[in-house]
Amino acid sequence: MRLAFILDPLDSLRAYKDSSIAMMRAAQAAGHAVWAIQQPAIHSSPLHGVCAEAQHLELLDDEGDWFIEVARHVVPLRDFSAVVMRKDPPFDIEYITTTWLLERAEAEGAHVFNRPQALRDHSEKLSILEFPKLCVPTLVAREAGLIHAFIDSHQDVILKPLDGMGGSQIFRVRQNDPNRNVIVETLTHEGQRTIMAQRYIPEIADGDKRILLIDGEVVPYCLARLPKAGETRGNLAAGGTGVARELMPRDREIATSLAPILAARGLFLVGIDVIGSWLTEINVTSPTCMVEIGNQTGFDAAMMFITALENKCSAYV
Repeated sequence: MRLAFILDPLDSLRAYKDSSIAMMRAAQAAGHAVWAIQQPAIHSSPLHGVCAEAQHLELLDDEGDWFIEVARHVVPLRDFSAVVMRKDPPFDIEYITTTWLLERAEAEGAHVFNRPQALRDHSEKLSILEFPKLCVPTLVAREAGLIHAFIDSHQDVILKPLDGMGGSQIFRVRQNDPNRNVIVETLTHEGQRTIMAQRYIPEIADGDKRILLIDGEVVPYCLARLPKAGETRGNLAAGGTGVARELMPRDREIATSLAPILAARGLFLVGIDVIGSWLTEINVTSPTCMVEIGNQTGFDAAMMFITALENKCSAYV
């Protein structure tokens, strides 16, 4: 198969931690041709439909120089066996435009994972509201009065923007926090931006667990991201430490209840976040943690992804 991966700039990826590189290495090991596409290169041509300048890569084992560019061509997206969308947020108008172009490519015969409409329709933060029995009390609002009432009611809460990633702009706010007014003002841009508030989950001390779902199947290990000393956030980008663990019964209960629902919507790869017994996010843009799970347990989630992709593509033939 010829597999195309839509990625952030290649020089920004790090082989020691990047799931996209792990997927591409697994694809090459399985005998597939691997191509990389940058988001700005995707365009619609009157001659070729939705296409992009694509780099044919040879993947190397080196952690620094991890690829060699073999060739570079403008290729219609429908000519690939599969197109894997792995561009990180921000989820801005350019990201949305890319999903529109990818949806047009689907109409021309391309097979895109995750499906562009599902990416566009699925808020990684707000989507948990569909599953209230799995979540702690959650408020989504931009009016300061509503947010302060929620803080007063629950006394210890987490506030975060709806478009962040990697733990960016996440605040823990207690009822008696002298900075709560300015935190709410800053996060909401003086009432102009909607944010999320959730009751604080003390079990964060035992890790913010990332659980991967691949085409409706649950990876049997999670990565518990443990906050560093003095920190609330477990995100690896915020200095957390990742420890791979087998899924607990509650983890598996949450994951197995969500997996078939999300897969049916075209969300082929999903990373759900669980703290204690509670679902906190459903990540669909570029879920990660495959490398850490593989290094610590030997379980190859990247190859599980490629095998599932092979099975999905064989159904199209």
